[in-house]
Amino acid sequence: MFASEIYTKRRAELVKRVGKGVILLPGNVESPFNYPNNTYPFRQDSTFLYFFGQNVPALAAVIDAESGVATMYGDDFTVEDIIWMGPQAKIAELAAQVGVGESKPMAKLYDDVREALQKGRQVHYLPPYRGETKLMLCDLLGKKPEELHAGKSIDLMFAVAEMRERKGEEEIAALEEAFEIGYQMHTTAMRYTRPGRTEHEVAAMVDAMALQYGTGVSFTTIFSQHGEVLHNHDHSGILTGGRLVLCDCGGEHKNNYVSDHTRTFPVNGKFTQKQKDIYNIVLRAHDAAAEALRPEMMYTEYSDVAARTLLEGLKELGLVCGSVDDALAAGAAYLFMPHGLGHGMGLDVHDCENIGERSFSLEEVIERAKQAACCITRQYWRLVPGTVLSDEPGIYFVPALIDKMRAEGKYKGIVNYDKLDEYRDFGGIRLEDDLLVTATGSKVIGNKTIPIKVEDVEAIVGEC
Repeated sequence: MFASEIYTKRRAELVKRVGKGVILLPGNVESPFNYPNNTYPFRQDSTFLYFFGQNVPALAAVIDAESGVATMYGDDFTVEDIIWMGPQAKIAELAAQVGVGESKPMAKLYDDVREALQKGRQVHYLPPYRGETKLMLCDLLGKKPEELHAGKSIDLMFAVAEMRERKGEEEIAALEEAFEIGYQMHTTAMRYTRPGRTEHEVAAMVDAMALQYGTGVSFTTIFSQHGEVLHNHDHSGILTGGRLVLCDCGGEHKNNYVSDHTRTFPVNGKFTQKQKDIYNIVLRAHDAAAEALRPEMMYTEYSDVAARTLLEGLKELGLVCGSVDDALAAGAAYLFMPHGLGHGMGLDVHDCENIGERSFSLEEVIERAKQAACCITRQYWRLVPGTVLSDEPGIYFVPALIDKMRAEGKYKGIVNYDKLDEYRDFGGIRLEDDLLVTATGSKVIGNKTIPIKVEDVEAIVGEC
């Protein structure tokens, strides 16, 4: 948690941007794993954390967008609660820690929201992503679940996304500390990888580093010899010499800011020439994107730098033919990298996507998205000083995708499908770091480098 003045300043800025009505920000509640008292690890809603700082279940807050008064809602622990969970701070104390002078029991939230509605005031809320929150909003607002989407506040969505995108000094410091967790996770993965161990065994060691150095993983760890499967959470394989293993993982700092990195390395500690050729193309794309990144650049420009570099390298290997410009214009890079180059980073991996890009279709607010040019949608995202985003090019050989594109006649004369058959069992390579856009260019988050050059990777794999 940061100094209370930071949260007070953020709330004042939010009030200035929204201007009218009341802003409703529910926190998250405990979510059962398989029965009510056995819950998933608790994680607070990131927007609630941004404005109210408290990583405690069953809180909510309202900000009057006209008077600026903020109120925190929650229930103090009973003796029964204390028996099971120990003494806890009272809601008034939690509120005071983040500069909020008014607190009330949770039941009062229903009274206050309904009073605002009766007075004809707009109640601003963000698109909910958890079932418990959806039910709460339905109860508070008198809506059916299918009506919540239509009632979301466009003003609040863009205000929050614009604010959260531009990271303050305290946020950048927390991201730098989250990098250290990621560094420990990735170097552990490299050191403990060797033929005969299971993916599950190494993945467990990786996740242990997240708990040792932070509060846990920032997303479910990907550790797999099937790197061509983009979000592969299966760890059932036995590490086999001659294969590549892809590790995509990150940790969460005590202030809830996160890291997200990917490395791909040979199980037996030595790249084959074929693996090295593909790896170095991805590394060139990774470095080219970081070098090109500058303030006021459109995300699509940033992405195109990496795509062009990948296509140039694939042309050198004979997998792409003809003009790189034509290949880029035809979208041929998609066959080898069917995902975007990067995403926002902050309190979440894919920062703010629950507010915008991944929460619903933005067609209804496309003009507003163009005007805001913030991380709420990557299509119109203009990168500004304070933006933090990932740089994660990859080359993947996905047999099903190759067969589909070939059958449809896609990229005919551009992709050498006959030569591509030689790579059907290759797998995939991705390399990822997190970048901060500065006033003059960019810098990599972190005070050192997770091994990424071929010689550095080969030197560390299998040390333990």
